[in-house]
Amino acid sequence: MSSINIALDGPAAAGKSTIAKQVASRLTMIYVDTGAMYRAITYKYLQNGKPSNFDELIQSTELELTYDKEKGQRIILDGKDVTDYLRENDVTNHVSYVASKEPVRSFAVQIQKDLAAKKGIVMDGRDIGTVVLPNAELKVYMIASVEERAERRQKENELRGIESNLEQLKQEIEDRDNYDMNREISPLKKADDAITLDTTGKSIEVVTNEILSMVDHLK
Repeated sequence: MSSINIALDGPAAAGKSTIAKQVASRLTMIYVDTGAMYRAITYKYLQNGKPSNFDELIQSTELELTYDKEKGQRIILDGKDVTDYLRENDVTNHVSYVASKEPVRSFAVQIQKDLAAKKGIVMDGRDIGTVVLPNAELKVYMIASVEERAERRQKENELRGIESNLEQLKQEIEDRDNYDMNREISPLKKADDAITLDTTGKSIEVVTNEILSMVDHLK
């Protein structure tokens, strides 16, 4: 399906990245993890002592997405592979704030648009269908209950050896939803022509097949 682009949007831990990878693989398309891009810039922000000047931070930033046959997408920040550091709690707790800054947003969105120009892209995020790929052939807005999203995030943290508390994760997810939906620049919202897909209680396989069915209806 190299002739279309697919945009998956939704709140934190709705399953966007996991499903996007599966859909891209099944359709032989390229997956672009936009969240990882913002996490990489957040990682740099933290490593640099939380500077207040985001213009300067971005001007000194080089960001590249590469693909490893075994490890999948890798994020190269200023010449260094930082992929394995991007799910740390400190990055997670600051990424919404950093991603809301205009210099950061403009920088990342331009890279994302360039990647999608040739089509054949599955991209997930919070403003893909509304800002980055407004002309995507398929737009899906994924949602899930706060409880389930918190449980998913806790399982992810356990696999990465990151300590977390379920109740705290619920609160963090609710706070992030509120921040993402109400920020001035590219807020989280459903595109007018997006299809809502509730993933609560559904397996990865079921959700993947539902999206593949939507693709089939495009033909």
